Amino acid sequence: MTTYAVTGATGHLGRLVVEELLSRGVPAADVVAIARTPEKAADLAELGVQVREGDYDRPETLPAALDGVQRLLLVSGSEPGVRVPQHTAVIDAARAAGVERIAYTSILNADDTTNPLAGEHQATEQVLRASGLAVTLLRNGWYTENYTDRIAEYVERGEIVGAAADGKVSAAPRADFAGAAAGALLADDAAPGADGAAPVVVHELGGPVFTFTELASTISDVTGAPVAYRDLSVEAFAAELQQAGLDAGTAGFVAGIDAAIAAGDLETDSDALVRLSGRPATPLADAVRAARG
Repeated sequence: MTTYAVTGATGHLGRLVVEELLSRGVPAADVVAIARTPEKAADLAELGVQVREGDYDRPETLPAALDGVQRLLLVSGSEPGVRVPQHTAVIDAARAAGVERIAYTSILNADDTTNPLAGEHQATEQVLRASGLAVTLLRNGWYTENYTDRIAEYVERGEIVGAAADGKVSAAPRADFAGAAAGALLADDAAPGADGAAPVVVHELGGPVFTFTELASTISDVTGAPVAYRDLSVEAFAAELQQAGLDAGTAGFVAGIDAAIAAGDLETDSDALVRLSGRPATPLADAVRAARG
């Protein structure tokens, strides 16, 4: 039997992937939930899932966490600036433990994106390609929760402010990406290449596209409150963010993400999300309704 492991298993995405694997018939005993704080996964342990401690910042915890694992989902860390050494520690431990394949949650259009978040993902992809292991790159687009978690703010202000122009975002809820990750772990699509090199499978993952204007319109339709999109230049948006209390570096970073959206870096026409998850992607309006409760 194949043993599947998921890092960050108590996080928003990791927990959903564990639940997806179970819902697809993987025996709980064949699923390893790796968490920095195993106590937070007590409910998974009660289902029969193997819960193990694994901390990206404590490499000594990783060999035991990965013992006997064949397929691993490496959920990217949540702390910008330290993710490459964190991910490298997991990859090194996986190779030493005999893991056969690693799937990694990267960023959409990683090959040529200008997204300021991309650097650590690109570096991690390089480490994975050099690892000698079979690799599946799950290049995730934006989660709709990036926006639906802020609906109350948008409604109170009556506007969404940004610098994305008419750029489109291929977004979906985390649950959709979790379905795709589970599908990728279960798939047998990583046959060795003709040159004998370890295979690398790349999936560009994104949901239905929308602009910020369409996002504002959808929120208005669902909530009944008028919300409009106010577009600014990247420089003006960064200045407004600073006026709202962000430091200059953070403001420039956030505005840079919108500039990447304007450039089309968070848009894809790939159907991989649907193929891997085995179900239609969630429309934006449904995601907004769900967030409203």
